[in-house]
Amino acid sequence: MRPLFAASDMHGHRAEFRDALRDAGLIDSAGDWSGADARLWVLGDYFDRGPDGIGVVDDLRHLTGQAAAAGGEVAGLLGNHEAHLLAAHRFGTAPIPGWESQEGGYYGAWRNYGGRERDLRRLTEDHLAWLHALPAIALVDGHLLQHCDSTRYLELGGSVDAVNKAAAGYLADDDPGEWLTFCGRLSGRGELHSPAVAGGLLAAFGGSLIVHGHSTLIGCFGLTPEQARTPHRYAGGRVLAIDGGVFEGGRILVTRLL
Repeated sequence: MRPLFAASDMHGHRAEFRDALRDAGLIDSAGDWSGADARLWVLGDYFDRGPDGIGVVDDLRHLTGQAAAAGGEVAGLLGNHEAHLLAAHRFGTAPIPGWESQEGGYYGAWRNYGGRERDLRRLTEDHLAWLHALPAIALVDGHLLQHCDSTRYLELGGSVDAVNKAAAGYLADDDPGEWLTFCGRLSGRGELHSPAVAGGLLAAFGGSLIVHGHSTLIGCFGLTPEQARTPHRYAGGRVLAIDGGVFEGGRILVTRLL
C-alpha cells in the first residue's frame, strides 16, 4: 500500500509548510516533489492569518502535477476559510441576508477571520477554478478525511459523493443567503469527542478513523506548543486531530497515516 500523509491548516504559512513537507521527505530543498508514489491529502484552510495563502495554493498546484508524474498524489479539501474567501470575492461588502449586522458583508467577515487583502488581490481564474473543484470530504483507505471536527457534513448528504455534490452546488450558487448556510456547515467544531457520535459519522460515510484539522491542538485541545508536535487521537481512538496550530506558535503537522 502506498504511503498516505495528511496535513491541514497552513493558514498562509508557506515557508513553514515547505519545511514540514521537507521534514517528511515529500519535497526536496528546491521545493519539488520527492515523495515518489506517496499520497498527500491537505485538509483545508490554506488562507488567512498568515502572509501567503496564495503561495500555499500555488505550491500545492505545482506539487499536484509533479506527484502525479511520479506515481504519487497530492489532493486537497475545502476548508471554511476557503469558503469565506470565495464569498468575499463573490459578494464583497453587500449586506448578507440573515446576517445584516455583519458590517462589510462577507468581505468584512472574511477580514475578521484573518483574511489578508494581498491574497484576495492575487486571486486568478486558475486559483478560483482550483478552489471550486475541491471536495468537502474524502474517504481514502479507511480514513474519513474532513476539515472540521463536526457532524454538520451530514446536513449536506448521507454519503461522501452526496456531500461533495451538495458542496459543489453551493459554490456555484449566486444567492448570498445560501452561502451563509454553507459557510456555517463548514465551520462546526468540537462535536466528535463522543465515540458514539464519531462512530455514527463513520457509519454514514465509511472508514474506521476520522482525520480532521480546523480545531487546533493548542487552542481547542489545550496542549502546549511542545505537546502539539504529534497528532492527538481521541473519541475512543476513532478520531485524529492534526492541526498543530501554526498561527498559535505551534507547527504544521505532516502526519503519516499509512
